Amino acid sequence: MNDDVAAREIASEQEFVDTVYRQLAESARSAEQLAAEGRARGQLGHEGGLVERDAMLFQAARRMATLDAAHEGLVFGRLDMRAEVDPEPRYVGRIGLRDTNRDVLLIDWRAPAAAVFYQATHADPHGVIRRRILRSQGVQVIGVEDDLLDAEVETELPIVGEGALMAQLSRARDRSMHSIVATIQAEQDKAIRAPEKGVVLITGGPGTGKTVVALHRAAFLLYGDRRRYETGGVLVVGPSGVFMRYIERVLPSLGETAVALRSLGDVVDGLKASRRDDPRVAEVKGAVEMAELLRRTSRQSVPGGPREYRMFYRDDVITLGPRELGQVRRQLLSMGPRNRSTNKVASTLIDHMWRQVKSERARERTKEDFAEEVRTDDRFLDFASNWWPVLDAATVLGWLRDTDVLTRVAEGVLDDEAVRLLTKSWGEDLSVDDIPLIDELRYLLGDPPLVNDIDEDPLGIADSSLVELTLGSEREYGGQRSWTPPTNRVEDDGYAHVLIDEAQDLTPMQWRMVGRRGRTATWTIVGDPAQSSWPVPAEAIKARSEALGQKAQHEFHLSTNYRNSSEIYAFAAAFAERAGLAADLPNAVRSTGNEPEERRVSDLEEGTRTALADLTNAVDGTVGIVVPVARRAEVSAWLASWPGYAEQSTGDEARVVVLTGLDTKGLEFDGIVVVEPGEIEAESSTGAATLYVVLTRATQRLVTLTRT
Repeated sequence: MNDDVAAREIASEQEFVDTVYRQLAESARSAEQLAAEGRARGQLGHEGGLVERDAMLFQAARRMATLDAAHEGLVFGRLDMRAEVDPEPRYVGRIGLRDTNRDVLLIDWRAPAAAVFYQATHADPHGVIRRRILRSQGVQVIGVEDDLLDAEVETELPIVGEGALMAQLSRARDRSMHSIVATIQAEQDKAIRAPEKGVVLITGGPGTGKTVVALHRAAFLLYGDRRRYETGGVLVVGPSGVFMRYIERVLPSLGETAVALRSLGDVVDGLKASRRDDPRVAEVKGAVEMAELLRRTSRQSVPGGPREYRMFYRDDVITLGPRELGQVRRQLLSMGPRNRSTNKVASTLIDHMWRQVKSERARERTKEDFAEEVRTDDRFLDFASNWWPVLDAATVLGWLRDTDVLTRVAEGVLDDEAVRLLTKSWGEDLSVDDIPLIDELRYLLGDPPLVNDIDEDPLGIADSSLVELTLGSEREYGGQRSWTPPTNRVEDDGYAHVLIDEAQDLTPMQWRMVGRRGRTATWTIVGDPAQSSWPVPAEAIKARSEALGQKAQHEFHLSTNYRNSSEIYAFAAAFAERAGLAADLPNAVRSTGNEPEERRVSDLEEGTRTALADLTNAVDGTVGIVVPVARRAEVSAWLASWPGYAEQSTGDEARVVVLTGLDTKGLEFDGIVVVEPGEIEAESSTGAATLYVVLTRATQRLVTLTRT
């Protein structure tokens, strides 16, 4: 196929693409007109006009957001079918569009009519003669790639290019994941269009496209039942903030903007953590035993709270001492979550106090008279609100900083070494592993009752406590105060669909956290056990099973490694075999001829700089420098002035970044330099699995450095 034919085909497709973009602009103008009409309705001066205004503005804003997100690479596919199936070409794009006559101009990739675009193969072409991928830059078509799927049909259709999939695989990486909507393969498409109900498990080794397939599935579900999934919400949970920034462009590029992307450190509204604990500490905090420890903690007396209350009532001295208060506390805790009992505190305390009223003079008055007098006593109200305050989960977690409290609640649950590790772990800020603990406490403590729940106690302490709840409250952890709005209630945590990526890494406590958000949800779970950083798989599997309940499960296994060159993956697979990992070994379909290099150097800094220079000259895209946790600051300092380098936390547009092994989860780079791989392997009990992950992040070049 000569260049003239390719140029003619590109020009022909450009004419169609121009037509689509003109229609897109017209659709945008219609959405703007709808917004203008909605604003006009708001000027009518009556409630109906305001309701119409809000509805019209909402619809217009959503449509404009969809059109804007789909603008880049709007048209990406064309199908030429057998004449008896469809005599006209079908064009597939990120959203669906109709022309001015309401005829279909562009088929949404999620629509049933577009399924054949992904499902057709040479063995089973589904009536497709030629499948064409349009490669665009902005609104300009810059290339086409064709697959001739039905060679038995006589056709004059030209076939251009080397094949869309291989062209995609050879593209240089940048710092964000891109949609594969144009190059989805048949085994991936089956997972994307799997049955809606229950749980879809997507498994497979490194580079098989598990993450991006799962994200496309989320977009597909939203398309098929928008009312359900937009109303209930879609939660996407990944291992780190770096990873979430990496994938955040995928769903918007597919036309979906109503999705919550959360790393494990910010699943809980109002909290955000990026610091990771030492692996030994993370094992303690992630273990299921922490649930019992936190249950005990939530039932403790408030540290520093009052321990006694005395009052004179006529001729009686009424005392609430440790024994009486212990009885009241147990009674209140038996009524349900602690904060839900706030509106019962005053009446329960008064009941116990009334039992001490013995004198004849005091008994001249009724219990109602006594209760009225007590409730209007500021001393009593101060005592009650300090003895049984509305508790915040972060505050209760802070109680465990007290060694005496921790030792008491840990008895029979954690051993001495685990207690020692926890005692040393509490930092000034929250760690990623603290977030599930706070979430556990949120549910153990429960929400305080709302104002209309306190009919029985109109003058009780709940009134004053709920003023704080209504306005929001300051919370303290580790000496730092934060503001948490009152809308973060446990009742608001449910989603219609939950997507968990790198699921093999979730601890039992993290499974409990995400499980609460998906009790009535459908699920997509992505993972590879051989890449797990959690050392007790049986515990995590049990916790996952409890989170999912009795939901039906559908498993899809991806078997082709599209990321790594065959040379790089052979190197990684050989390591997995030596390390005794039960690795799922997919077939790497691409070869570069570049074997991984194992370099031994006397000067680690000089060796790192040399390797980085070699890789940045050899590849066009990104380069990752992967280091042991203990060397992170040291290596970052070596490269601080390197062109294109930026700190991992701020370097979303950087070409060169320094990461730890766990930071690389879910990411990919054109080139990888692994500094002291032996140290990465020795960092934790699952260090071998972490190093296996690191060795599978590169698409083109891999260099390991070990100091002699």
